[in-house]
Amino acid sequence: MRYVAPTREALDRRVLASPPLSHWSGYAAFVEGDAWPDVHALNACWSGESRHRFVTQDKALLADGLHYEERIAKRGAIATRPRNWHDLFNAFVWLRHGPIKRALNARQVAEIAIMGPRERSRPQCALTHFDEAGMVVSLRDPAMLAAWDTHDWHALFWTFRDAWLRGDARVEVFGHALLEHALTPGKLLVGKALVVMGQGDALARCAEAIGSGAILNDPLELRPLPVSGVPGWHPDTGDEAFYTTAPCFQPLRAGRVYPAPL
Repeated sequence: MRYVAPTREALDRRVLASPPLSHWSGYAAFVEGDAWPDVHALNACWSGESRHRFVTQDKALLADGLHYEERIAKRGAIATRPRNWHDLFNAFVWLRHGPIKRALNARQVAEIAIMGPRERSRPQCALTHFDEAGMVVSLRDPAMLAAWDTHDWHALFWTFRDAWLRGDARVEVFGHALLEHALTPGKLLVGKALVVMGQGDALARCAEAIGSGAILNDPLELRPLPVSGVPGWHPDTGDEAFYTTAPCFQPLRAGRVYPAPL
């Protein structure tokens, strides 16, 4: 069933105080206000020099016949539908995570050159899954990765609860569709994760690996993560039984094996 986000008027603004939306508080004015921001307000948020700009998606824009990704690559024009949560969150991700967005766009355009605008390759599917529902997870403890490998969600989130609370394990939600879903209070969120072990700039490592083609060549490279299990991300994460009863915590499918982390 297709997700339908709440209207701006019906939005329960308490969702903005909890992750993942609370992590985007720098853009809260665009979400909390009664009026929808236009592309001019969004373009004023670019930091430094950028060839990219948000442009209103209308019939005149689409008349150029370009694929969405090609328009970004050739003109730096990011088509943005007015009064649309999905595209508003996409703009936020471009503003915060430009290097990853640019790497995804370059890869998509390269695949379009091979496949044409109507067919989709396995790499394109992987790139799109990450763009829409992706997250970057940073871990330090290999035991946490081992728990994730077997979908031992109780261990990953409850046994290692302190690691999440200390910041030794962190999640950066990248996918704009996932952020849109977070507008519904109490919704159980499951995303598609890239994992980086150790310290350092996890986002920069992901951008480099995506750009080089080292990762995101198949959707099965992405690990599902019920991110609502991160302590504090859902009202029920203080209840141990949540990790064994909530429907988002699915067992590992037979034969499913995940690739090594970055």
